Amino acid sequence: MNETIKVTVWNEGVHEKTHDEVKAVYPNGIHNVLADGLRKHGFQVSTATLDDEPDHGLTDEVLACTDVMTWWGHMAHDRVKDEVARKVRARVLEGMGLICLHSAHMSKVFRGLMGTGCMLKWREVAEKERLWVVNPAHPIAADLPEYIELPHTEMYGEHFDIPAPDDLVFISWFAGGEVFRSGCCWHRGRGKVFYFRPGHETYPIYYNEQIVQVIANAVRWAAPVNTAVPVRGNYMPPLEDIGSEGKA
Repeated sequence: MNETIKVTVWNEGVHEKTHDEVKAVYPNGIHNVLADGLRKHGFQVSTATLDDEPDHGLTDEVLACTDVMTWWGHMAHDRVKDEVARKVRARVLEGMGLICLHSAHMSKVFRGLMGTGCMLKWREVAEKERLWVVNPAHPIAADLPEYIELPHTEMYGEHFDIPAPDDLVFISWFAGGEVFRSGCCWHRGRGKVFYFRPGHETYPIYYNEQIVQVIANAVRWAAPVNTAVPVRGNYMPPLEDIGSEGKA
């Protein structure tokens, strides 16, 4: 059924244009590496970036045709138009799935859906990470080992200022001693949101097949089950004749 799931991979795409060390790892952009990996899992995938298309590539037409969106951002969160961020959040409430990757925890979209500051601790010294599966029965953990080991990563540490997840799938341990809630699930309106920590721009993490497996599993989990219906507050007439009941 993967071929029926339409994925939009969004990436701000700024680092790849301005930082040589990032160009060396992702010469064609983080979005294209992610898109290629997800296509191998059978999804219909398109890409969008901050500066290359109108409305950051997230027009009403694109949003209406997207079942699941992945979001990667880091140095240009403030350049995302407020109106576009609101439209993405509205689509999540209507049923679109959203997967926020790595530093997308500070995006306008994620923070708006969480309602908290979403701050955390960090350290970049290329240390080892073990990403432990703590909920092996969850669909996002399908076909994974007990843990994924990444030899060089950026550390994210607690406290992570997010609402308590509906489900926690992964916890990371870092060589420096910290732990972090690295795979968190929420329901928002009719939509599902998954935050997944790995993916710093100077490390080739999105080439890792197990990391791509996690994201593919998350796409399947977050895909709408039913046709998206706008969530609106409307007056509802009674289903039954209530006669004089409820009258003063």
